[in-house]
Amino acid sequence: MTTLLPTDVNNNIIPALRLKPDGAQSITFSSISTRNSISFDSDIKVIILYATNPVYIRFGDNTVTATTNDHYFPAGVYYDVALGGDAGSPHFTHIAALRAETDGILYISEKE
Repeated sequence: MTTLLPTDVNNNIIPALRLKPDGAQSITFSSISTRNSISFDSDIKVIILYATNPVYIRFGDNTVTATTNDHYFPAGVYYDVALGGDAGSPHFTHIAALRAETDGILYISEKE
């Protein structure tokens, strides 16, 4: 895979973006879809996610709703996600979360 990001001696990509000051959010998810209350700024291109329990997630605008047909995100994994906004693609401002099994928390950190 070709990348412009730095790599270590094993050719693993080294995350080169820093955490945005005051860019941490969390969503307490349950059997009803919930979205982040503070939108992602247009200059934020990447976020990192971590869930305490499995969750379904969906990206969109301030009306986005997650369903069981959306992306399954496992618990206990840190994962970088691009928010779009490149070459005509939409920039997502919100993420919605719906529990897959039990209630939990989805932690979101904006990167810049």
